[in-house]
Amino acid sequence: MQVGPKFLSLLLAAGMSFAAALWPAGHMLYAQQTGTPSAPQTQKSERRAAAASIDAAISPDDEVVTVETNLVAIPFSATDKNRRYVTTLKQEDIRVFENDAPQEISVFQQETELPLSLSLLIDTSGSQEETLPDEKAAAHGFVDAIIRPGRDTAAVISFTGDATVEQDLTGDRAVLHQAISRVQLAPSMSYREATEYLEAAAAKGLDPEEAHRSLPGSTAIWDAIWATANEIMSQTPERTRRAIILLSDGKEDSSSPLKKDDAIEAALKANAVIYSIGIGGYGLDKSALKKISERTGGRAFFPESEAELNAAFAQIQQELRSQYLIAYSPQNKERDNSYRQLKIEIVNPELRKEKLKLSYRQGYFARAAAPVRIEQTPNRKLSKPPRRAKKK
Repeated sequence: MQVGPKFLSLLLAAGMSFAAALWPAGHMLYAQQTGTPSAPQTQKSERRAAAASIDAAISPDDEVVTVETNLVAIPFSATDKNRRYVTTLKQEDIRVFENDAPQEISVFQQETELPLSLSLLIDTSGSQEETLPDEKAAAHGFVDAIIRPGRDTAAVISFTGDATVEQDLTGDRAVLHQAISRVQLAPSMSYREATEYLEAAAAKGLDPEEAHRSLPGSTAIWDAIWATANEIMSQTPERTRRAIILLSDGKEDSSSPLKKDDAIEAALKANAVIYSIGIGGYGLDKSALKKISERTGGRAFFPESEAELNAAFAQIQQELRSQYLIAYSPQNKERDNSYRQLKIEIVNPELRKEKLKLSYRQGYFARAAAPVRIEQTPNRKLSKPPRRAKKK
């Protein structure tokens, strides 16, 4: 899609409304459990811990506040049949379930302010030749609009067959602008050039599958999301809102063993929401971009005109600023890395008649241990996912 100057100016201006609204799908707070207090005492202490943890999370101070708790936090929004946002819900109007088991809500509130930890994930494959300049310009505007110095951080990652960290997480806008400016289109290969590349790799004894996955100009989207979630998002402090902003046409054309579900799982484990901006025209995979976004609690947008772009950003702003936050201490205290399904229901009889639509992430992973720290080096390549054993 060709984007004109007027459309681009709208894109940059609309991005300003995005600034203080993001909340990551699945921010979780953990702590050790000690003793065996009575049920009323436990519930009372958990409510106090819940309130303390939320207050600590939104504290403007730079000090690190440690709160011992075991909460699962879920942001959600509600819309009526006319797609208008409902902002009058009360705690007694809803019920939350984990693996079909009802949970007791400890926290119910609207709009929470937390620092942002973002990753700008930019597709530089051959399919983006016409749109990359506009994507970079939009990314520049996005950084100016959303990064609050001293509070928010962002990383810039470009990807084709490999994912390259142009800039690790930083709150310095100037450094981020330099990183975005460095992003360049990866050279594509003809069939003959690709064949020669693979033959040369084989002559050097390189694994054929790895060589094919690293072909210049190919697109390994799921690898890029998987690595970004594992090596960038997982490195951020717990009390941040994590989001991956994916700029791509969603067209996967590598020989990676990873699938969409693997990328979704990695994002959920990192408690990161994915927002996809699909710009690309021919070959745009709307279904894939919608799936990875909606499963993680985000959304996918496909702007084709000024009006549509304006409406998309307005809807993002309204949705995020109309969100509720609920938190609960799960009945299942095990941290076994298992996937737990989430469900939120309207229980108020009058509201049920209105058939409200609730939007929220579909589950989370009960993480067992803190992530391994990754050494930050300039322009480093993110890890490739492990190869899967071939079926005999």
